[in-house]
Amino acid sequence: MAVMFWALLLFSGTLSSVAGYRNGKVEKSCGNMVPRHSGQHNTTSSPYTMSVSVRTFTPGDHITVTLSGRQNFEGFMIEARNTADPEGAAVGSFSLTRPEISQLLHCNNIQGSAVSHTSGEKKTEVSVVWIAPANAPASVHFLATVVDHYSNFWVKIPSPVISQSGATHPTQISVSNSTTVTTTILPRRFSSEGCGQWKSCLMDPDHCDPASDTHCFFLSYRTEGGSVWFELSGPAQGYVSFALSLDRWMGNDDVYLCVKDGMRVNVDAAYATGRSYPEISYKTVLKDVGWRVADGVIQCRFRRTIDVPQDPQRFKLEHSYYLFIAHGNAQSGHIYKHQRQPLVSAKQQVITGPSQILTGSRSPLIMKYHGALMLLAWMVTGCTGIFIAAFLKQDWPEKTLFGQRIWFQVHRGLMMLTAILTFMGFVLPFVYRGHWNREAAYHADMGIMVMAFVVIQPIMAAFRPAPESSRRRIFNWLHWGVGYFAEMFAVGAMFAGVRLESLLLPYTTATGVLAGFVVWLVLSKLLLIVQRRGLFERGGNRPDEHAILDDPAVSRNWDSRVKLLILAVFAGVSLLFCIALLCSISAV
Repeated sequence: MAVMFWALLLFSGTLSSVAGYRNGKVEKSCGNMVPRHSGQHNTTSSPYTMSVSVRTFTPGDHITVTLSGRQNFEGFMIEARNTADPEGAAVGSFSLTRPEISQLLHCNNIQGSAVSHTSGEKKTEVSVVWIAPANAPASVHFLATVVDHYSNFWVKIPSPVISQSGATHPTQISVSNSTTVTTTILPRRFSSEGCGQWKSCLMDPDHCDPASDTHCFFLSYRTEGGSVWFELSGPAQGYVSFALSLDRWMGNDDVYLCVKDGMRVNVDAAYATGRSYPEISYKTVLKDVGWRVADGVIQCRFRRTIDVPQDPQRFKLEHSYYLFIAHGNAQSGHIYKHQRQPLVSAKQQVITGPSQILTGSRSPLIMKYHGALMLLAWMVTGCTGIFIAAFLKQDWPEKTLFGQRIWFQVHRGLMMLTAILTFMGFVLPFVYRGHWNREAAYHADMGIMVMAFVVIQPIMAAFRPAPESSRRRIFNWLHWGVGYFAEMFAVGAMFAGVRLESLLLPYTTATGVLAGFVVWLVLSKLLLIVQRRGLFERGGNRPDEHAILDDPAVSRNWDSRVKLLILAVFAGVSLLFCIALLCSISAV
C-alpha cells in the first residue's frame, strides 16, 4: 500500500495550453525544417508559393525572396540551400523588410541564415532579402516551411533556382523529407483479451475492457521480434497519451501522444523536460500507425523498435519504467492541460519483460498524505480537543495530571497534535508542487486561514493572563473565537478539497460523508449544551431517587459520566467518519 501511495504523476501541472512556437524561435528545426508540432506534414499540393526577384546572382547581391499564398498562414521558416546538396546546411544570410512580422534566426553558427515569424498572427505574404555570400555555390534555391495552423503544415516548399552568372541552371529540384508516416483507420476497438498472458495491460478502472466499456482507459504492449506494439485507448475530447518514466516525477520522460484533429488522429513521439509541454520529435520512430475515433473514445496503435539509436531521447524498452496515462482537450491539434490527475503505475515494469496486469493510482502519495493528515487533524484530534474545552472544563476539578487539571492537559495535548498534523499536511503540497497552486482556489485559501489560526493560537496561549486578571475574559473569548474559526475553515477546506484533481475523491460519497460528519458535530454539541443547561431529567419520580441525586457530589458524578459517555461516542463516531474518507483516499 505504501508503495502504491508514492505514485506521483507525470504530467502534473503540465500540458498547459500550447500553440507551438508562436514566437518563431524555431532554431531546433534549422536542419530538417520540420515543426515540432503534433501530426505529420501535409503532403497535398501546397497553397503557398515561393518567388525570387532574379534568376542569376553574384556574391554580395541582395535578392528579394517572397512567400505568399492563396490562404492565410500563422508561421513560417525560410532558408537558402545549395541546389546540389539540398539536405546540407543553410547558405548565406538574410535581412528583414518587415521586422514586425519576421525575425532572423541563428542556424549553422551563422546569424541570420534563416527567417521565421514573430507571432501567430495570420498573414498572406512575407518578403525578406537574401545576401549572397562570397563562397556561394553555383546554384541556390530557397525552402519554406509554412504552418496553416498547429497540426496542418507544409515542409520545404521550394522556390525557383537562382544561379551564379555563367553557371548551369538546374531545371528540377529534389527535396526529400523522411518524416512521412503512413497511418490506417482501425476496424474495431481494442480488447483486454490476453492481458497478463501475451500482453501487459494497465487499465482504469481495474480490469475494464475497452471493447465494451467506453469509460475505460487502457494501455497494452507486447513484444514482437525486435519491436514492441503499443495500444492506447481512452475517453477524451482531444487527446490521450502515455509516457515512460524513470521515476514518479515529471521530467525527462518518453511521451507518446494521440491527438484528435478534426476527424483524424495524429500519433507522435515526444519528450518532456521538467513540467513543461512535451516537445514533439521530428524523427520517424513510429511504424504501422493506426487510429480510431468513435463514441467519444480515442484509440491509437503503433510499433517502435526496442532501441532507437537515431533518436537518443527514446528510451530503450528492455529497461524498466513507470507508466503514465493522461488525457485532456485539444483544438486544431493544440493540446491543453490534462483534465484529471494522470494514472501512474504502482511499480516499474520491464517493457520487454513477462506479461502482467498492472495496477496504478491517479493520486500521488504525498497528496494522499496531505489529505489524510488534515482529516485526522480536523475530524478527530482537533474537534475532540475543542469539544473537551467547551464541555468538560468543570469536570474532575480535584484531579490533576502533571500539575494541571486533566481536561486542560488533554485539551492542550490534542490541540498540539492537531497543530503538528496541520503543519505537516500544509507543507506537503508545496513539496509536491514546488510552488503555490493557483488551481486549488478556495481550498488553498481556506487552508492558509487554518494554518494562520493554528499559528496564532499557541502565540496567544503563551501570553495568557492569570485567571484573576481583568484581561482573562478577553483572552478566553479570543481563544474561543480563533479555535472555532479554525474549525469552520478546516471543514470548508475539506469540502473544497475532495474535488481537486490531485486527490479527486468520489464526489457523492466523499461529500456525503463530510456532510454526515458536520451534522454529527452539530448534534453532539447541541446535546451537550442541552445537558449543561440541566434540561435532562435525572432519575425517575420516586422520592428516594430524588434524595440521592440531590447530593451535589452524586450529581456531579452523574454529569461527568454522561459527558464522558458522550465524549467517547463523539470521538468514536468522528473517527469512523474519518476512516471512511481515508479508505476513499487509499482507493484512488
